This record gives sequence, C-alpha cells and structure tokens, in this order.
Amino acid sequence: MKFTLLPLSLAIMSQFAMADTTPITPDVKPASRFTIQKNHTVANTLDFANTDDFTDATRGFIATWPDKTIKDANGNVVWDFAKFDFVNTDKTIDTINPSLQRMAKLNNQHGLFKVKDGIYQVRGFDLSVMTFVRGEHGWIVIDPLLSEDTARAGLDLLFKHVEKAPVSTVVFTHSHIDHFGGIWGVTNKADIESGKVAVIAPKDFFEHSISENVLAGNTMSRRAGYMYGNMIEAGPNGKVDGGLGKTTSTGKPGIVEQTMEVLKTGEIHDIDGVEVEFQMANGSEAPSEFIFYFPEHRVLMASEVMTHTIHNISTLRGARSRDANAWASYVDESLDLFAAKSDIMIGSHHWPTWGSDKITEQLEKTRDMYKFVHDQTLRLANQGYTPNEISASIQLPDSLDKAWYNRGYYGTVSHNARATYDFYFGAWWDGNPANLNPLTPAQEGEKYVAAIGGEEKVIAIAQKAIQDGDYRWAVTLLNNVTFSNPDNMAARYLEADAMEQLGYQAESGPWRNYYLIGAKELRHGYTPAPSPDTTAIASNMPVYSVLESLAVRIKPEAVDNMHTLINIQVANDDNVASGEYALELSNSVLKTYKDKQFKQPDATIALSKQTFVDLITGSLSIEQAMKSGAFTVEGLTAFNAFMGTLDRFDPAFGIVTP
Repeated sequence: MKFTLLPLSLAIMSQFAMADTTPITPDVKPASRFTIQKNHTVANTLDFANTDDFTDATRGFIATWPDKTIKDANGNVVWDFAKFDFVNTDKTIDTINPSLQRMAKLNNQHGLFKVKDGIYQVRGFDLSVMTFVRGEHGWIVIDPLLSEDTARAGLDLLFKHVEKAPVSTVVFTHSHIDHFGGIWGVTNKADIESGKVAVIAPKDFFEHSISENVLAGNTMSRRAGYMYGNMIEAGPNGKVDGGLGKTTSTGKPGIVEQTMEVLKTGEIHDIDGVEVEFQMANGSEAPSEFIFYFPEHRVLMASEVMTHTIHNISTLRGARSRDANAWASYVDESLDLFAAKSDIMIGSHHWPTWGSDKITEQLEKTRDMYKFVHDQTLRLANQGYTPNEISASIQLPDSLDKAWYNRGYYGTVSHNARATYDFYFGAWWDGNPANLNPLTPAQEGEKYVAAIGGEEKVIAIAQKAIQDGDYRWAVTLLNNVTFSNPDNMAARYLEADAMEQLGYQAESGPWRNYYLIGAKELRHGYTPAPSPDTTAIASNMPVYSVLESLAVRIKPEAVDNMHTLINIQVANDDNVASGEYALELSNSVLKTYKDKQFKQPDATIALSKQTFVDLITGSLSIEQAMKSGAFTVEGLTAFNAFMGTLDRFDPAFGIVTP
C-alpha cells in the first residue's frame, strides 16, 4: 500500500486543527495538530512500501457476494460490505493511524478465495474466516463464522463458483463464538443427529463455549460492545477495523455439541478421506483449542494461535488472563512439528502465508514476540516495577516490531504486559500499601478535585494539557471531575475531546473503539446498538450452569438471614424426569447441587426442559409459565421470597461515568 504524504506543515495548515480557543462542545472534533504529527511519524517509520500482505490477501480471489449486504430471513442487514470502503484510499486519513488504516484495507478484501486445489476460504464475511476442504464425500467446513446468515452466504458462494457438494464434516477450531456460531448456516440438527455430518472439536469445547460468559456475561457483553465498536458508526471519525477482522456480524448464532473430541497432540484422524494431524493448544488463545495439519496438502491450519497481528493475553472485553509463556511454547511446538513440511499456513482470521521459509519466519517471530513480552514483564516485575511502569517500559526489538504480523492491531504490547503481570501476581494490587485499600473512583475524584482547587481549576489545567497535546493527562484529570460530578458537562465534553484524539492515534482497532465510544458516551450517554441474537446459545446452556449463575445475583440486603431450601425437577420433552437439582440459600450465599433433593424443602419447582429454555431465552415469563401450568411451585411463599433476593443487571451501566 502506498500513502501520499503532504509535508507536515502543509497537512497541519490544511486542517481545522484544535486551536487554543476551541469551544467546549459535544461535537466530534477533527484531528489535532499533535495527532496529525503523531500519525505522520508512524507513516514515515514503518515499511509501507512492502505490499506482500496485499498480494497474499488477494491471491486466489474467485468472487464475492453479489450484493452490498447480507440479510437475515426477516430482511435485517447482518453484514455490510460497503460501510468500510472509506479506508480504500492511497492517502492518509488524519483521524486514523496509518498502520491501522493499512490493516483495515487488508481486512476489506472480501469474497471466496482459492488457497490451493481442494482448499478454499471465505474471508471478509464476518470477524473470522471460514475454510472449506474437499473430502471424499463432500465439504469439510472449518469455523463456520459467527452468524448462520453470513455462514450460509459463504457456503452459497462456494456452491456457485466451485462445487455444490454436501457438507460432510464441521470442525470448530476453538470455543469462541465467531468460530462456531454459524453452524446452522452450513448444516442442520437432523444431519448431525443421524451421523450424516460429523462435528469435530478440541477437548472440552462445548463446556467452555457455553460457560465462558455465564457468570460475568453482563459485564463482558457491555465491554464487548466497546471493544468491537458496536455503538459507533463506521467512518473516518468512528469505527475503522477490529484488527482481527472488520467487526462482528449481527445475525443469529447457534451451537451444537461435538460428535468427536480430539484429546491430545499427535492424534491422526481420517476426516472424510482426508488425513489430519492434530496439535492441542488449550489455554493459548482459548481454553479449548487445537491446531492441525493436512499432510496431503502440506497445509498448516494455525487456528487463532497465529494471526497477522499481536493477539490478546487479556482481552479488553474481559476474560481470564492467558499464559503468554504457554502460548509461545505452542507456537514453538508448531514450528517443530509442521513448519518445514508446510507450503501454506492458513488461520481462523486474516489471509494465508505461502512458502515454508516465510511460515518458519512468521512462527519464529510470533513465538518470540509473545515470549519477549512474557520474559521482560517478569524481569521488570522482579526488579520491583509495577504493571503500568512495566507497560510503559517494554518495546519490542526492531527485528520483531517491524514485522507487520507483530503490530498491535488487536492485542498490544502495552496491555499484554499488564496482562502477563496479572497472570502471575493479580492486577488488583501492585504491592504498594498506598494502593492496598484505595478510595472508590467517585471518592477519589471528589478529593482530587477539592485538592486542586475545584472543578473549574481542574478543567483549566486539563485545557492547557489538551493545548499541549498531553491527552492522557487531560483524560486523567477530567475523569476525576466526571466521577465526582457526572453532571459537569463541560468536563465531560472536554474529556471526550481528549479521549477522541487518543482514539485517532491508536494502532489497535479495539483501543480506537474504546476511546471513541467512551467519547460518545461522555457526550451523549448510552445508546444501544445491534448485537448478535444469542438466544440459541442460551437455549443450550446446561440447567446446572444457569442455576449456578443465580448465585451472583443474590442481594445480601434482601436476604435478611434467610435459610431456604428449594428442590427443582426438570422433565424432558416426553415429560419424563431428566434432572434433579437443589438450591440452598444460607449466610447470604446460594449453593447449587446436581442430582440432589432435600428431604424437607421450603419449595419444590417442576418444569420441562422446553419451559426452562423458554424462560432463559425470554420467550416466556415465570408468571406466564405458572398460569399455563408449565411451571409448578409447591411452597409459593418461600419461592416468592427467594425471587425477591435476585438482582437484575443493567446492560447500560456506566463505564466512563459512575
């Protein structure tokens, strides 16, 4: 990709850059002269003349979807191919980091691509990539995207331009929704249950795919909306790219349990006449994940362990921090097992890498990138440095940093260093007793503002920081005003201005999205956004997992020394008992038991599995179920008292405000 760069002084003069006299308003602002300068430096530092990735990303192109959008059965747009076209220019866009703009252009390449004879990919139809391998009896589908609508469109494209053959096998590389959610776009339950279609996944896939978001789901969903830019429109001042792909589709995801589970490295299986050798990678990018190799094709499927970006040791949407050292070890094992005998490396995101030498180099530098961050984090931690000090200190050596696949489009060195610290020491405390029992953000903000001399004084200092291009300090100052007095709109608007510039400067797509959505919510408050319909996922949740999740909804102030025993009896669709569960509420704590019934319960609940599904997906209320007789209760007084102890989670809780 080639950029046309104006001389810096001319570029600044040609912009309505933020001057000292810029009024405090809720309006979106242009790039400041400091942002233009910083992005200009990036454009002059990295090797934009190297266009190898563009050659690889377009290699083997066959065709793309004939329309500008993909719609669901009701006519709703679930994927828009055209809304990111604004990045397709050879000129820099002042409000976009040039490196992120480069990745955005690469991720804009969408359609059906031939990898080699017998192997095809659909890219740019969702956040992830769907791969097709021709088997003896039909197509082996690997990672059927997030939504059934985008997956179905990809399969239709394959049928139209390559061959209409049945789907014989579906492979889920790991337990994240963008790699299994589109299952009902490529097959159906009847074919799976009859054995006509096999579903292959790594050890513990179904458990992890269901459970990851159960207990902390409300917060994870809210933060995921920030991470993937769901609350802002695409555009030069908005969403540009997700780094790992464009963004997430908004169709309907599903899930199904695997029919075959791979347990250990070295397993070799015949999958519809195609030999496949597996390598386990559980606990790398996902708790359940594998990598695999096609000897006949000399193709390595790297799943999401290797991509064309730094990945997350801790994802911004929230999850348990990952083991960077183990991740590096998995890459090293792939290098040893497969690199020398691979002609092509494909993955669950981005475009392939061709040539054994390039594959080897990419694996080596990916391994060393994760291990460098891991080792240097611990070196500095062992010298007494705190997480933020470590994050500010670590810089990849040029040999790693200048490799395009080691740029921070998704994960970053900065937050991966902090995540590695968290993995070993926990992130809640840096060891300094001054931080052992901190004030709440609102308390600290109030005292901070008072110590400086009041809100107007803080705002004046922040204005000077913004005039100097010190946006991080401005955000720190104004965040204290916002949390001490969220009604101070001048502080909120000014904080949004500073946060916006940080978003314009960010190389990471998720960092940009976070900053820009934060700015939007400071200015206008929360606005809901389209998101995937996850009712199909919820309907497959085990009864025990749902009951267990009730424990995090108990309101201690509502319990009032209650000791309540509840038996729950769940019948299958034929009204035959299929599960017995029990709940005990005591000491303000709810305990969940499976295959247990109390002899003298305070309440007994009976319902069918279908009623249970209807309740958790919201298609039926408890009141409606009780009225129809589908949900019966003995001990209604105790049941109602128990229900009164359960909290409700607000999906619109404040992130940049109290």
